[in-house]
Amino acid sequence: MNIRIDIDPANGLPQNYHHDVDEKENEEVLRNPGEYRHGREESRVAFGQTQAGRYLRVFYVPDPQPDSVFVVTAYALKGKPLTEYQRSQRGIGRR
Repeated sequence: MNIRIDIDPANGLPQNYHHDVDEKENEEVLRNPGEYRHGREESRVAFGQTQAGRYLRVFYVPDPQPDSVFVVTAYALKGKPLTEYQRSQRGIGRR
């Protein structure tokens, strides 16, 4: 999978650097997501855990090239969103 990342024109750094997420972490979640959801318009959201144990939410859009995505941003799951994600992965509360 080819992964491109949105660059902030103000500083030339990837957008997800603002959220302390690096390219490797994006790739780890996108290659092995725990869950996918549809985002706004054409975007999608991948939820997953990195090899280091961090839980992330990665926002991306499909790229026109086959087997390629464009990451818009990503950030760590914390607090209630993290608890809800972990619960969904264990199947707690499902009926």
